[in-house]
Amino acid sequence: MDLHPPCSPDSALHLIVAITGASGAVYGQRLLQVLHGMTGVHTHLVVSEPGWMTVQQELGMSRESLLALANTVHGVQDVGASIASGSFPCHGMVVAPCSMRTLSAIAMSSCDNLITRAADVTLKERRRLVLMVREAPLHLGHLRNMVSVTEMGGIVFPPMPAFYHCPSSIDELVGHSVERVLALLGLATARPWRPQIR
Repeated sequence: MDLHPPCSPDSALHLIVAITGASGAVYGQRLLQVLHGMTGVHTHLVVSEPGWMTVQQELGMSRESLLALANTVHGVQDVGASIASGSFPCHGMVVAPCSMRTLSAIAMSSCDNLITRAADVTLKERRRLVLMVREAPLHLGHLRNMVSVTEMGGIVFPPMPAFYHCPSSIDELVGHSVERVLALLGLATARPWRPQIR
């Protein structure tokens, strides 16, 4: 059941943001904050139960504060939601962060909740799927799942911090990774590398 009413599919660019239980809930939060400020973008948020635990533990945010950043909110078990259908026109989907359990389910086309179903739909409709996978170190099973998703057309984007822009805070590191994800979606331009003169 949609908790916020969606706008007309013809009036906005629809983007799905999912938050799962891996460490790094701040990436999903920041992505929603940036998209919230973009004209013509309508966000659809889905959060897994472990994702809510991570949001509370890492960000200290209430559910209401996070939900307020999205245009439409879907329950994770609502596999009858609009975004579960390929006929609903979505621009793409980002899972930020993406747990290894979610990566595995997507790699195996196991549509056991709305996050994995929406990701499967995104792939089958040949839309952009970006997975901000969080884990280290990686074993062979993780790597094989990443290969499988990549072969299906998804983009595996571990949020590895970059330092060429000389960040002065964690906030800037997070912002840069989100900026690069938005560039992959065609919604922003990532800052190019430039040599720093010391």
